Order: sequence, then C-alpha cells, then structure tokens
Amino acid sequence: MSDWLDAFRLPGRTALVTGAASGIGAASAELLAAAGARVTLADLDAAGAEAVARGIRERGGVARVSRCDVSKKDEVDALVRDAHAAFGRLDVLCNVAGVPSDGPLAAVSEHEFDRILGINLKSVLFGCQAALRVMAEQRAGSIVNVSSAVIDAPTPGYGLYAISKAGVASLTQTLALEAGPLGVRVNAIAPGATVTAFTQRHLRGPDGSTDPARLDAFLDAMRARSPLGRVGEAVDQAWLVLYLASEASRFCTGQIWRANGGQALAR
Repeated sequence: MSDWLDAFRLPGRTALVTGAASGIGAASAELLAAAGARVTLADLDAAGAEAVARGIRERGGVARVSRCDVSKKDEVDALVRDAHAAFGRLDVLCNVAGVPSDGPLAAVSEHEFDRILGINLKSVLFGCQAALRVMAEQRAGSIVNVSSAVIDAPTPGYGLYAISKAGVASLTQTLALEAGPLGVRVNAIAPGATVTAFTQRHLRGPDGSTDPARLDAFLDAMRARSPLGRVGEAVDQAWLVLYLASEASRFCTGQIWRANGGQALAR
C-alpha cells in the first residue's frame, strides 16, 4: 500500500449498520462513510436514520436508509438482500441495534425476556446468517457485533441485559470459527459506559419524571469506576468499529474488543 493509513480506508467498500438512527450506530455509520464506504443505515426509527444519512450525504458520502425491525428474521433477511442489491456487494455488517432492560432477575417477565432476547440476541444471529450468505460467496467480509462491558462486570439490576450480551459474545466467537474458512471475520465490541440515548433513561425517576441530577449521578459513578476518570462517547466505539471493518484488522477474528475506560477488566 502507498500509505500505511490506507489500511483504515474503505474506498469501494459497502457497509450495513443497524441501530443507525442514534448513538453508536449513528457514529459508526458516519465514520465508515467518512472512510469511504457506501453505507446502508437501518433502524426502526427511519426518520432518525434519514437525518444521520442526510448529514453523511452533505459531507460527500453515500448513504441510504432502510426501516427494519431487527427482531423479525424476514425483515433482517430483506434488509441484507436490499443492501446487497443496492451496492452490488456487502463488505461490512455492524449489528448495533439493541435496547436496555433494568430490574432484578427475579422480577423478569416472560414477555420482557422474549423482547430483550429478540432485539439484542436473535437479531444478531439473523443479521450474521443473512450477511454470511452474501460474504461467503465473496470470500471476504467483516461482521462487527455489539456486546457490553457488563459481561465482565456483573451488576445487580442488569441481569437480563447481561444475558443477552453474553449471548452475543459467545455467538461471535463460535461464528468466527465457522466463518473464518469462508474468508469472513467476526468480532464484537463490548462498550463501557458511553453517553448515548441508552444513558438518557437514567434521567427518569421512579415516577417517570425527568431529573437531570439522576443522570449526573450515574455518569459520576461511571467516571469513578474508570482509571481514566471518564465515560465514553459514541465515537470512541465507532473508532473501534472502523478498525474491525478495515484491512488494518485483517488478522483479527473471534475477539471481544473493549473500549471501556478500564471500567471492566476481562480475566
């Protein structure tokens, strides 16, 4: 390559990002587009995804939007088919879409269990299956899933969310072994506390009212857990996504990558 930094650039590549209307998904779509990829932004919030895509286009990038309920296999299959048809190939899939769930495990209902696993875990499997069908024919591709730092630091009140994200980590490692011979790399990121729409739920008190002091207290607690004394921003995760999507990580697969400020340390 003419420049060492070319390994991080994605000219001629295509990417599909779920959960792209906000947070880590939006930041990842923006960064992948800035690196030269043509990006499909998928989200249940199509209007939010379109706002992100519009910003990408205004900066000279190529972006399209697809509305998708990632908990439904037929919609994920259609999403991947459409993204592949729009650009003629699929080089990168980022399974970012996910939702939080708070409360003790003893109180988890069957409905909530099914809802969280449907959005946070089944959707990742569906996306990986659909992408692998395309990438196997290309003999190349990178899949990036999103786990969580909670898999390394069990926390009361986050048990169901942790179960779903531990599943993502295990799925990622097994699929990496199965997809590697096909030329496809599979990795996951496990974000630490990152300021996104996820954290906004900490604004609300038990009665549902808005209390900014609650969010401040949460962020202070997260800073105290980090040796760096900080919480992350969405772009901190997006930089890791770009690395895993690019040729710079060509020898990396089956790993759980942690941008978490040292809040959780894998053993």
